[in-house]
Formats: sequence, structure tokens, C-alpha cells
Amino acid sequence: MENNKNILITTSLSIGYHSKRENLVIAENLNLNLTSGQLISLVGANGIGKSTLLRTITGIQKPLKGAVFLNEKNINDFQQLELAQNLSLVLTEKLPPSNLTVFELIALGRQPYTNWLGNLSNEDYKKINQAIELTHIEHLVNKKHHEISDGQLQIVLIARALAQDTPLIILDEPTTHLDLLHKVSVFKLLKKLSQETNKCILFSTHDIDLAIQLSDEMIVMTEEKLVQDQPCNLITKGVFNTLFKDDSIKFDGEKGKFVIS
Repeated sequence: MENNKNILITTSLSIGYHSKRENLVIAENLNLNLTSGQLISLVGANGIGKSTLLRTITGIQKPLKGAVFLNEKNINDFQQLELAQNLSLVLTEKLPPSNLTVFELIALGRQPYTNWLGNLSNEDYKKINQAIELTHIEHLVNKKHHEISDGQLQIVLIARALAQDTPLIILDEPTTHLDLLHKVSVFKLLKKLSQETNKCILFSTHDIDLAIQLSDEMIVMTEEKLVQDQPCNLITKGVFNTLFKDDSIKFDGEKGKFVIS
């Protein structure tokens, strides 16, 4: 395994929205460090700002203050094609209607590298086939993408991000609408991929108990602060106790999960 290297760093980052009269600050003074070979989860209550943070660190939304550096370069200085060669994003939005096969959908991950005609080179086919093998979906490649289950489609979208071959993969709620079996399958796949490919994989999730079990590090957002650390250290520090402002939901440090009283 290669030595872990810094992939994305934020310095004194403030996130939120600009308005004519004032800035709406959602979170400020955020200092994150995402390194290669790590599976990192982003958790927090609904409406706390997880999606805003993801939009900011992926360059979709400008920060209010501070900076985001991807491979030591300010993310606002990337051209669109160059950014797509350094960062891949997996969203939970429904795909537009089409007759694309699973193979063709995964092949779209090579768009940042293909010529203007979109012709696939031998290298492109190599990356596509590697992504298919890593995600064990050889049996799906000839199916239309609308013929497979939601759980299978999520794996296919992860394969597309792998084919894009970027050092950083960011996923927004990859296990939404999946049952427990498929949630666990996606989590375990992401863990395996971060270890085998040495990529940094960051994902937001509401499945906090599973994230605690499988993440190398977690980023926990509350109204007061943002904390990044290993799950065991976050449990010791009592960080999860402050996640929900409801006395009926408590975190049991010994069991490592939330309990309802």
C-alpha cells in the first residue's frame, strides 16, 4: 500500500450563501484533511449543512471565506476538464431516461479523457473493465440501466466513478432508498475500494451506526462545530452525544450505537 497523501485540504473555510444584504453562514472555520486510502463519512442531523459542505469542497459552490485545495491547487483555479480528472462525484439524483447499457453508463466515466468524438482508447477500455471487475458487476454489463435494481444501479454509478480514475471520489447519500442488506453491501464495497485503489472516498450518510463500524475517519457536523477524527476517538470524546437535540435519542458509547429511550 502506498503512503497516504493529502488529497483535499480546507483552510479556515466558511460555507453558506451570499445574499444582497448579508451572507448566511452555515458553518465556519472548517479545517479538513482528506487523505488517500481512507474511507471518510460525513454525518449530521438533517439541515445541518452536509450538502452545502459537499457542494463547496467540490467547487460547485463558492466558499464565503477560506479556501479548498485539491492536490495542492485551489479548487477555484481548476478548469472543468482538469477538475473532472481529479474529482468524481456520485449523486443520488434519478438518471434521465435513456437506453444506455450498464457498460455504456460506466464508460461515461471516461469522458474527461476521450477525444472530441468520444472514441474510447485501449486505456479507456482498460479502466472501464477494471472498474467492472472491482465492483463485481460483470453479469450486469449488457443490461439496460433501467432494468436493474436501485441497489445494483448504485454500484454501477460507483463503477462509473472508478472508471473516471480520480484520486478523490465523493458520494452524496449513496445508500438512500436501499434496504439494510444493500446498504451494508455499498458500505463494504466503498471500504474495499479505498483500501485496494488507495483513493480517498468521502460520502455523506444518515446511516451513522454503519458509518461508525466501517469508516476510517468521520466528519461530524453539529450546530456548534465540525469534528474530523477516527470513530473510536469520536466516541471517547462524546461527540455523538451532541448530534441530535432530542433526549429520547442517546448514544451508547459501550455499544457504539444510538439507542432510543
